[in-house]
Amino acid sequence: MAQGPGQATGQGAGVGQGAAPDSGAGADSGAGGGASRAPGAVRRAALGPVGLVVAGGLSVQIGSAFAVLLMPHAGAFGVVTLRLVAAAVVLLVVCRPKVRGYGRADWGTVLAFGLVMAAMNTLLYQSTARIPLGAAVTLEVLGPLALSVIVSRRWVNVVWAGLALGGVALLGSGGFDRLDPLGAACALGAGACWAAYIVFSARTGRRFPKADGLALGMAFAAVLSLPMGIAEAGTALLEPRTVALGVAVALLSSVLPYTLEMIALRRMPAPTFAILMSLEPAIAAGAGFFVLHQALSLTDAAAIALVIGASVGAVRTQVGGGGAK
Repeated sequence: MAQGPGQATGQGAGVGQGAAPDSGAGADSGAGGGASRAPGAVRRAALGPVGLVVAGGLSVQIGSAFAVLLMPHAGAFGVVTLRLVAAAVVLLVVCRPKVRGYGRADWGTVLAFGLVMAAMNTLLYQSTARIPLGAAVTLEVLGPLALSVIVSRRWVNVVWAGLALGGVALLGSGGFDRLDPLGAACALGAGACWAAYIVFSARTGRRFPKADGLALGMAFAAVLSLPMGIAEAGTALLEPRTVALGVAVALLSSVLPYTLEMIALRRMPAPTFAILMSLEPAIAAGAGFFVLHQALSLTDAAAIALVIGASVGAVRTQVGGGGAK
């Protein structure tokens, strides 16, 4: 990443206390120096982070679809362990994060970030082992949606979140009554962890330069997942084919999307990021169709249109009115 520790936008403060982002975010959103910039430049500055979020969503859902294919060989806990360990190794080698010069608050933040990542991945994979990928992600996205409503300081964001919630409800209307209760509960738990991930990702990005905080948090998440993965999968975790697929899942589902999202959270308000997460059910449905051969109905298509419409509205609100409101 190009930004240093003092250049993050302060999204954690915005979520926890309602404070507006600092001048770095304001420049991107038009709230600070936007008056002296051309409209096209302001729009490009705001849409850049949006592209990062969408690319991250595509990557993570395609990776999740491949993870479902891997579960018969390694189990849900085994896949989580492969994903987190491989991602941690890649990030530690690439980032080579420094471990000196940080205080207790810094380490508390990054350890909480790692705990949230471990819990989020474990719960989601336990869910997708029991219910379809699209339904699992549809339930999971309720966490970011709730966050967007709770922390929003503009009524229009509540409207966009409500529209996205309608799409989420429509997407699941055809089969939620037949879902495995434990799988549905795990998806909802993953959604709560996802909301916490948004908060701690932003705070970690402020306290650690580049992707150092992500690498350290991922390493802690990998350590937490190891006992469960070894207990379930055993020596299957060492099979070359399983390891190769696990590395692919790690790159698609962890390394690339988490890095893109951390960069995006330094340049956009957390409420806008949370509403953009509404795209995830639509992306998951597409991944389920192309990778897992799960068919899409007309109802699914209508739900996806609602979710995309809500996300586009949230983006236009950010571009036109500034994300700090």
